[in-house]
Amino acid sequence: MNRSTRRVAAALTASAALLLTACGGSDDSKDNDKIAGADAGSEKSASPSASADGIDRPEIKLPSDVKLTFTPERTGDPVKNAVLRDNADMIRALNMAIVEGDPQLSALEFYTEGEGAVAARDWAKSFKDAGWTVTGTVRYFNRNVKVKSKDSAAIGYCADESKGFTRDVKTDEIKRTKVTKDSYVAYSAQLRKNKQGVWELMKMASTRGATGCQP
Repeated sequence: MNRSTRRVAAALTASAALLLTACGGSDDSKDNDKIAGADAGSEKSASPSASADGIDRPEIKLPSDVKLTFTPERTGDPVKNAVLRDNADMIRALNMAIVEGDPQLSALEFYTEGEGAVAARDWAKSFKDAGWTVTGTVRYFNRNVKVKSKDSAAIGYCADESKGFTRDVKTDEIKRTKVTKDSYVAYSAQLRKNKQGVWELMKMASTRGATGCQP
């Protein structure tokens, strides 16, 4: 691991410490790896931002080389559907903040609050400070929502980061990594529904190399 890599790893680990919660996860979670995605191109794709619930959501655009997939996207429960949607858009917004080098991106602030907002900003800033962005494909799967009350929920899911890499902004060099068990991560998060009706990220935990997320 080179000096630049160690700096980002330290910064991201510090961010992760803010997210750890009894919701799940581990104190040795290594949130120092990339979050996003593997094709190339400059064309941008927007997340679905149509608001059947009347909420004016920010548009989220990612370049075509950053691909994020989410399964399931819907269940038979409208509340769980809303949690799944806002969780996916939070992840998209975080990747957009990294790509655009804007830790205070309004779309990211829209989907985060409290400790979650601080950690998300710090995470995006770590990439910016190191001169890195993200590229490739990350697959989020086994997404499961538990509704605790009318304005509180938890979500757990896995991420396959085996095709997600970091890229040097200046040189365009892609820092490819070998696929190991640590390419698969288990996440758990706590969300709270705000007055607008948006399910915001409050806290998160992760366990890299989790047995339940291995292929």
